Amino acid sequence: MYAVIADGPVTVEDLAREAGIDRRYAREWLEQQAAASILEVIEPDEGYPDVRFALPAAHRAVLVDPEHPSYMAGFGRALAGIGGVLPQLEHAYRTGQGVPYADYGEEFRTGQGGMNRPLFATELASWFRDVPALADLVSRPRARIADIGAGEGWSSIAMAQALPDASILSLDSDEASAVTAWENAGAAGVDIEVHVADAAELASLGPFHLVTVFEALHDMSRPVEVMASVRESLASSGAVLLMDERVADRFEGPTDEVERLMYGWSVLHCLPASRAEQPSAALGTVLRRPAVEALVRQAGFRDLEVLPIENAFFRFYLLRP
Repeated sequence: MYAVIADGPVTVEDLAREAGIDRRYAREWLEQQAAASILEVIEPDEGYPDVRFALPAAHRAVLVDPEHPSYMAGFGRALAGIGGVLPQLEHAYRTGQGVPYADYGEEFRTGQGGMNRPLFATELASWFRDVPALADLVSRPRARIADIGAGEGWSSIAMAQALPDASILSLDSDEASAVTAWENAGAAGVDIEVHVADAAELASLGPFHLVTVFEALHDMSRPVEVMASVRESLASSGAVLLMDERVADRFEGPTDEVERLMYGWSVLHCLPASRAEQPSAALGTVLRRPAVEALVRQAGFRDLEVLPIENAFFRFYLLRP
């Protein structure tokens, strides 16, 4: 509904018609949003005899611009998806079982994609331009890049836009996510190859000059097996760009705000989703640097470098066999 209001001030009738909702609900929602100072009220005047509601310019980026760094609407959709599985979460906590990712539904899937999309849209190109090790990997002609755990494809799309000479394979085990990734790539006008497969099968699709794992390692039930397959998929002198949470190296409570956020997602989604497949490493969202190092070394990587990419939420690792 914010998208309707973003085009200009609306009356109750306008919103009901354009959003396809009941007039009474439209009025209550508009008044609630104005009461919360999210919308502004424009009183009637000679040109407009009815009260109108407007979205302030400062709120547009947060609510309606999906590639702006301040965009927050994805969080709301993700929380709606979590609400739909609360009985399953209770059962999982009592039994030690998990909640399959697919059960969180479209709201969570789209919300999760929306949360990270601005990062890829606004910052990814600079990683490959400004970090020499990454620039070298993707500078070779027709570099092959595999993006695993790519979800709805925003990271793959951003790489295709930033690296037009590269060949991008976008891989996810969730079929609904892969279908949406293919649709999103078409809408963006980029050519990426979309696969529905377990990341542990990556070795059969290689070789790749670069494999990216963006905020997916902590969700894996079998992280060592997956990363071993990733290592086997690499071309000679290939490498892995791994992005996961920027949290402290060890737990000390109370934590900072970033770590509090990560624990919030972990108890409601990441840990239960990773335990849907058994046996599970049950990593949880708060994947600390020593744990990352231990996992990738078990998978056969000998060289791990923390890259100088500044980000409040994520730490970036470059892995080489």
